Amino acid sequence: MCGICGIVSIAGERQPESVRRRVNAMLQALSHRGPDDVGSNTSEAAVLGATRLAIRGGDDGKQPMIDAASGVVAVCNGEIDNHQELRRWLAERGRPVQQATDVAVIPGLYLGLGEAFAEKLVGAFAIAVWDPRDKRLTLVRDRAGERPLFFTQTGGNVIFATELGSLVSECKLPVKFDQTALQRYLQFGLFISPSSPFANVEKVPPGGIVQIEAHGVRRSTYWRWKNVETPKQKPSLETFDKIFREAVRRQSDVDVDFGLFLSGGLDSSLVSAVTRSLHPARSLKAYTLRFKVESFNEGDIAETVVKSLKLEPVTVWVEPEDLPEALKLLIKTSGEPLADPAWLPTALLARRAAEDVPLALVGEGADELFGGYPTYIGAGIAEKFASLPAWLRASIRRTVESLPVSDKKMTISFLLKRFVLGAELDGMTRHELWMSNIPPPILSRLGIPLAAARVGNHKDGLLLDHVQRWDLESLLAEGLLTKADRASMSSALELRTPFLDESVMAFAASLPAADRVHNFSTKIFLKDYALRYLPKSIVHRRKRGLSVPIGRWLRGPLRDWAATLLGNPRLEQVGVRPAAALELFSEHCQLKADHARALWTLIVLSEWLDWAAKETSPGADT
Repeated sequence: MCGICGIVSIAGERQPESVRRRVNAMLQALSHRGPDDVGSNTSEAAVLGATRLAIRGGDDGKQPMIDAASGVVAVCNGEIDNHQELRRWLAERGRPVQQATDVAVIPGLYLGLGEAFAEKLVGAFAIAVWDPRDKRLTLVRDRAGERPLFFTQTGGNVIFATELGSLVSECKLPVKFDQTALQRYLQFGLFISPSSPFANVEKVPPGGIVQIEAHGVRRSTYWRWKNVETPKQKPSLETFDKIFREAVRRQSDVDVDFGLFLSGGLDSSLVSAVTRSLHPARSLKAYTLRFKVESFNEGDIAETVVKSLKLEPVTVWVEPEDLPEALKLLIKTSGEPLADPAWLPTALLARRAAEDVPLALVGEGADELFGGYPTYIGAGIAEKFASLPAWLRASIRRTVESLPVSDKKMTISFLLKRFVLGAELDGMTRHELWMSNIPPPILSRLGIPLAAARVGNHKDGLLLDHVQRWDLESLLAEGLLTKADRASMSSALELRTPFLDESVMAFAASLPAADRVHNFSTKIFLKDYALRYLPKSIVHRRKRGLSVPIGRWLRGPLRDWAATLLGNPRLEQVGVRPAAALELFSEHCQLKADHARALWTLIVLSEWLDWAAKETSPGADT
């Protein structure tokens, strides 16, 4: 894992010394991602650089990687898990790779295959390749979107970087806010690629390739999860066991010690159990978050898994007082807002884990692939609800809306209120509303214009397939994986996700609906598989997820801090009325409504607006 950046003249013009200094400043801003080494390469038209967190290759992993004969230069943020296979493939074609590091295969693959080289790679990666022969910059992001890559074009140059903060603040770009993207952020708490908070900065999409030359920009997709198109077949536990064990083996085949992030839920517990079975004698630490609010604390469940797998437990307690400084630091290092409250505790957990190991395995991706969210159950129930008489639907809605507000974690009351809010909408529109941070009625109160309702597009297949793919490409790629990457790499800790191995995703694409969701049961096949490794009490626990007691904390110890940020006049720059935000806060504090998700989304945006005002160019639209 590393941070990568560069400045390239697509016209091939010689770069002045000032460009090299700017790249060095960007590398310094990315040093938290790669403390083990830093390197850069300056050619006539391009300066590329990388910071390194050494996971594979030992001392032989210096970047950038250069092909002396062609002048092709490549930098990579991430890991190439099938590098041994690719080495053999390249050697057979007369392109032997001398360096031991896994990313050393990239120049030879590019020279042999052009942009199609991305299809050969297995792993989590963001790659930039500069080809001086054709004056072409190629940017690539991994299939699921585990690693980020931003770019912009300005003054005849293309500038790219792993993190938005490095690209914007160190280059002092004359940026303007992307109002549409920021309003979309208010709805979902993230930025769906290719958008970013800034109108002139793009994010390379998951499974995407961007090639930039003097005559223009070409965007293409080399991979997409084909769960909608893939024929369904009866799944085999034996087949999946081989696939998943190989995915865990590849991702744990590293030259360093590694640990496990363990919540006590099914997904992280299963990754931990398979890892232990592959490394029975290895000392493995399991890192777990704990909260003093009882309904949010899953430490006891995690302890059960730790004992059964003979792991070494490491616990991190999260206090509300930790959040203000943690948020400020994460926004400073990443340069973007993200409205998942778990972003901050994950960063605290990563900081502790980084004291021991540079790498940890996590369970992200299983819900999207195997059908684990309550909304997948709701999709089927909504069709039945819509068929009820209008008077009965109205009566149910009034009853649900009268349920009292609760500070407990993921209550039935919260789920039911979200359900009735969107139950009669089109399938995809309904799903987006259910997954939103700020629903349309609240956006309207804040002064944000409502986006046009999307046209249902699931008629060509099963609705469940479409909502799972949307979750994978949007909420996972740009939300949960963004959280994991920015939180962990703020402390130079790499997180690996075995569920997002390409072979695992391909298997999940072929699962019949009944093996994913049936009636009120979710992740049916994965739970059957998990019983090979875990006790029934863990496998069939009610889904909890990593949640933070932010609703209670906003009413208590974080109240003054929250009020200051919610009243921030800078919110008006994106169309939010601070007075309306404070009204929502008052309702929340008086237990008239649960606005925790909406308020947190606004708080993070407010903190980011303060950062943007300081760090962007004086000419910026801030």
